[in-house]
Amino acid sequence: MRIYLAGPLFTTAERDFNARLTQLLRQAGHEVFLPQENEQRSMTAAEIFAADVGGVDWAEVVVANMDGPDPDSGTCWECGYAYGKKPIIVFRTDFRAGDEPGKAPYNLMLTESATTVLDLAHAGIDRIAQSLIAALRKLAIA
Repeated sequence: MRIYLAGPLFTTAERDFNARLTQLLRQAGHEVFLPQENEQRSMTAAEIFAADVGGVDWAEVVVANMDGPDPDSGTCWECGYAYGKKPIIVFRTDFRAGDEPGKAPYNLMLTESATTVLDLAHAGIDRIAQSLIAALRKLAIA
């Protein structure tokens, strides 16, 4: 399946996580568009925007990382752009709780527009990848 992997990419830890998750998804046979692999420092904001929009258009599914006290605004935009066009899988490994027990600790517009919502608090990278691969498999069957 062709995946657009959306998520924060502004720290070394975020980029390393994205790269490792991409590697695991590719090992499972998926094609992955990872924005940080396609963006160079010499690119203008308009070029980065066009490349990322093209990546979302190319993908069959958007997989989005919702970690952080408030999910990354670019990731949220990518999910909104994809809504109604293709499935969206959102996942969260962040263990910080929301205000309401049993409710996702981020905006309902993200959880309600997603095809699949995965709560993976405290999960390691291998479990995250396995959970995403299982969700992708379900989408392929549907």
